[in-house]
Amino acid sequence: MSQQTKILWTKKRTVDQKNMSLNDDESSEVGMSGQTKLESFLFSCELSSKVPFYTFQADEEEEDEEELELEHFLELRTVCLGEGAKEESNVVEVTAMNHQGKTISVPIANLHISCLPMVSLGEFELKAPVTIRLRSGSGPVTVSGLHLIASQAADCDLSEDDDEDDDDEEEEEEITPIKPAKKKQK
Repeated sequence: MSQQTKILWTKKRTVDQKNMSLNDDESSEVGMSGQTKLESFLFSCELSSKVPFYTFQADEEEEDEEELELEHFLELRTVCLGEGAKEESNVVEVTAMNHQGKTISVPIANLHISCLPMVSLGEFELKAPVTIRLRSGSGPVTVSGLHLIASQAADCDLSEDDDEDDDDEEEEEEITPIKPAKKKQK
């Protein structure tokens, strides 16, 4: 994948909360109540002795302008040492909320240039706000993944669209089936 493709890549997914099914769609929109639009964007930050931490948080201004309920998530994928890293241990930790609403810090990688220059975290998903910190070492360390935005529209905005969809379905049902031609008798 080219650098330009990685930066511009955006994918939308629709989650049907009633049926718990996931549909990938490049142009999905919130259509029915109970559905959420999930957008994903490339995320990356570099930690070093000069910039030892990065805080990922939701943009509150964006939420106020739109009538959508937004939730921001950070899905971490990789942590790797950058060019010029020294022969030392670089410990990276994240600080976020646990299921009880308490802030906790957890080390996620202990990197060393000679034996472990990169760690793959899979799909390590955290709800904003999240602080990523270079606990020890001088880096540079690059942390990358996806910024996920889940949005759900208010129910009142959806009623008109649902009515239009119902009319289309009724029109399709009213079409009479084609009857087979009668055979000629000899």
